[in-house]
Amino acid sequence: MKKLVIIDRDGVINFDSDEYIKSVEEWQPIPGSLEAMARLHQAGYLLAVATNQSGIARGLFNVAELKAMHQKMQSLLQQLGGKIDALVYCPHGPDDHCDCRKPKPGLLLQISQQLGVNLENAYFVGDSFKDIQAARAVNAKPILVKTGKGERSLQEHPELIHEVSIYNSLQEFTHFLLN
Repeated sequence: MKKLVIIDRDGVINFDSDEYIKSVEEWQPIPGSLEAMARLHQAGYLLAVATNQSGIARGLFNVAELKAMHQKMQSLLQQLGGKIDALVYCPHGPDDHCDCRKPKPGLLLQISQQLGVNLENAYFVGDSFKDIQAARAVNAKPILVKTGKGERSLQEHPELIHEVSIYNSLQEFTHFLLN
């Protein structure tokens, strides 16, 4: 059985901004996040990234710029011996009523189909309540990290302290999972 870790992008892998990450220059990894992903890959986990990118629908950047950001992420990860097995994104805005925008499960179902993996034993690491909701919708194991919007998510949803596993960062979660 293949082991899978799904990771939200902004706020988990790279620094987030309420103004959106709009360019390759603005895309900066959180220290330790890419190293954690490389460790997971080297330990035999499949890695997937599921990210809402409504900046496209809002006209803040285009698909070519998003692909350039993702190429930067994958290139930096490859230098560390890691690999992303599936990378899916939702380009829609909150009012587009699509099936892929988290908290809806469409992105996670795409990953399951692409990789041929059941999501019940997968981990989904995110920094927002929407990530937790998406994980629950497909019976994946929700993990909340305090980076990005994680602290804000805990303030807005204090019940999460009793409902999900919480870590300071992707690096801390990875250390726990592999040790």
